[in-house]
Amino acid sequence: MILSFDTYYSQGSAKTVCLAFEHWQDAVPFAMHEQMHDGIEEYVPGEFYKRELPCILGLWKTLNYDRIEAIVIDGFVYLDDERRPGLGAHLYHALQEAIPVIGVAKTNFAAIIHHKQPLMRGDSTRPLFITCAGIELAMAAECIGSMHGSYRIPTLLKLLDKKTKE
Repeated sequence: MILSFDTYYSQGSAKTVCLAFEHWQDAVPFAMHEQMHDGIEEYVPGEFYKRELPCILGLWKTLNYDRIEAIVIDGFVYLDDERRPGLGAHLYHALQEAIPVIGVAKTNFAAIIHHKQPLMRGDSTRPLFITCAGIELAMAAECIGSMHGSYRIPTLLKLLDKKTKE
């Protein structure tokens, strides 16, 4: 099973959604889970993980899957080439480094040069930026590149984004 998490924030609350799918090429999820969170603090630059990690872990605790191949997040795993942890690295460590985490970011982060891989999908002239922990970077990019959809954003990641905002 592969899991992908995203969170949407609105006026002190947050909605976290997880899509579960069996294969990277799946066009529809196996299952969808969601959870609302209240009392969400304002975003602090450089400390995004403090806002989103509790939301992901809260939903994570409600899930019951035997084998998880990887977790995909919207964002970066590392924030620089010294591997300063971002949301993905904090999640990887919180799960005792037992499950690979792949970050998929839509915008570049200039502080990280060597530990990210641009990924072109579809006819887009703008890449996605892949980072990871617990899996080789080339393999992580290959997994995201193989996801269903002919556009820049894979079908399931686009669905995830839509479901968080509903």
